[in-house]
Amino acid sequence: LLTTAFFYIPAVWAGEAFSPYTEQDRREIKALSKEEVDGYLSGDGMGFAKTAELNHYPGPSHVLELAGQLRLSDEQRKRTQVIFERMKSQATSLGKQLVEKEQLLDSRFAAGTISNAELERLVTEISVIQGKLRAVHLRAHLAQRVVLTQDQIRLYDSLRGHEQPRADDGHGH
Repeated sequence: LLTTAFFYIPAVWAGEAFSPYTEQDRREIKALSKEEVDGYLSGDGMGFAKTAELNHYPGPSHVLELAGQLRLSDEQRKRTQVIFERMKSQATSLGKQLVEKEQLLDSRFAAGTISNAELERLVTEISVIQGKLRAVHLRAHLAQRVVLTQDQIRLYDSLRGHEQPRADDGHGH
């Protein structure tokens, strides 16, 4: 409480209003940070496949990073590279579309020209793109899992710091 007061009270005395959106009004796209824009445009995972990753479905990007430790065969490495490149290409394309739609939505609000119909259309288009983007990343994890052996998947999980299910946790993998 004292720490909060230490930082909050001087700001109030200085006449500054506290806002969780401080500095965000200066962004090119208000709803997205620079890191998010960069992530979308470069096809990064951005947590889209977390449910796969944390349920023992390795991601191709990390498999390639850990190829030596996982002792990938040449065939496994080639298949993983194909999965990764397909995912990256699709994710980059969808990410670009998403950023463009977010830019358009932001510009319409900034200009004060957005209608209810356009708002509904843009938000729906953005959500559909987000869904497709997530599916691209999840499909890559699904495809990657069949390339690896169970021992490699266990090692991958260990190298990535994911807890393995215990024999008595009811999962019985």
